[in-house]
Amino acid sequence: MPTLAKPIQPRFSPATATLLLLIGLNLLNFIDRYILPGAQPLIQREFHSTDQQMGALTTAMFVFYMIAAPLTGWLGDRFPRKPLIIAGAVLWSVATLGTAWVHDYRTLYLRHALVGVGEATFSIYAPSVLADFYPERDRNRILSIFYLAIPVGAALGYLAGGELGSLWGWRAPFFLCAIPGLALAALYGWIGREPERGSSDHILPTAKRNTVRGLFRNPAFLSATLGLATLTFVMGGISAWVPTFLHRSAGLSVGKASMVVSAITVIDGITGTLIGGWIAQRWLRTNHRALYLLSSWSVALTLPCGAMVFFGPRAWSIPALFAAEFFLFLNTGPLNAAIVNSVSAPVRATAISFNLFCIHFFGDTFSPQIIGAISDRSNLSLGLGATLVFLVISSAILWNGARFAPKLEEAASSS
Repeated sequence: MPTLAKPIQPRFSPATATLLLLIGLNLLNFIDRYILPGAQPLIQREFHSTDQQMGALTTAMFVFYMIAAPLTGWLGDRFPRKPLIIAGAVLWSVATLGTAWVHDYRTLYLRHALVGVGEATFSIYAPSVLADFYPERDRNRILSIFYLAIPVGAALGYLAGGELGSLWGWRAPFFLCAIPGLALAALYGWIGREPERGSSDHILPTAKRNTVRGLFRNPAFLSATLGLATLTFVMGGISAWVPTFLHRSAGLSVGKASMVVSAITVIDGITGTLIGGWIAQRWLRTNHRALYLLSSWSVALTLPCGAMVFFGPRAWSIPALFAAEFFLFLNTGPLNAAIVNSVSAPVRATAISFNLFCIHFFGDTFSPQIIGAISDRSNLSLGLGATLVFLVISSAILWNGARFAPKLEEAASSS
């Protein structure tokens, strides 16, 4: 009797395959976002733009990002997220491809606005999808891995903007993520999976966790959101201007400044994100408040290093920047896991969209332009240094928010 052939086993589980594809899309997302600061002096030279105008480009992207966020969050809680992720990836990839036809400041401004709409869909749906694949105790670990794309993408964006922009013109680097973005969107359509909504949730739902109205009475969610918003004000503003700061204050060339920031970002981003996720994962075994407490300490330790970058001796600026970014990246996985764990599946996409609206409206939508305006009237050191007060506010909010962290023991008892 002939032996039946064994079915071919997939090399990756649906959860792992989806995670890898989402990491790839997130990587391209952040490459595209950070090409601009890497190539900023080159763009300014061509369009004769002021610092405030350059900061306004980031403002344009995040304004449209915020306009799109409420609608995308509503859609994500009611319809399959897979086609929505694909549509968003295609939109920002096509907008990036259109950079070839950008020959004036207004068109560049419009290009950034369209990219913001596309990015809003991906940033909202990806964490929601991953939360439905993995339970609460694993989300810090998984999101720490997922958000490794931020430092790597930022580093590649800085490097591409400065180095390739100097060689072949500032438009060329944007093509790095346009075609690959379309290819990954197609691959995600083929391989990616849509998990059952709420299939990995174990914490008992309550009105505060399970309804849109409850979000505004959910202190765990609000603390994480406001803490991240004030932190994002600093991160967004500094990341938009730090290559230019090193170019002006440390005397580095455009390419050299971008290369230094790229190296620091990728080394600190990978090590800081992994170490922060590892510490939080172990700390969670004994303290359910660990995600908030580690995030608060991370922000507090960044403050003196940031002050040294902008106001210390010139020779200390690069070592201090290295230390500041390391501490800053410690909270990447824990803080995002805290946000995801603070709500239940039926409103998770809406909650993430509200969170993203807040962190960009109160965070990095206006901070690059504010820094540019201060710089035009005084100097870039003062513009960047003025943002550091928000690190104190962020750390205090997160420390206080630890009181409201959900008890993950409920997950173990109900699973």
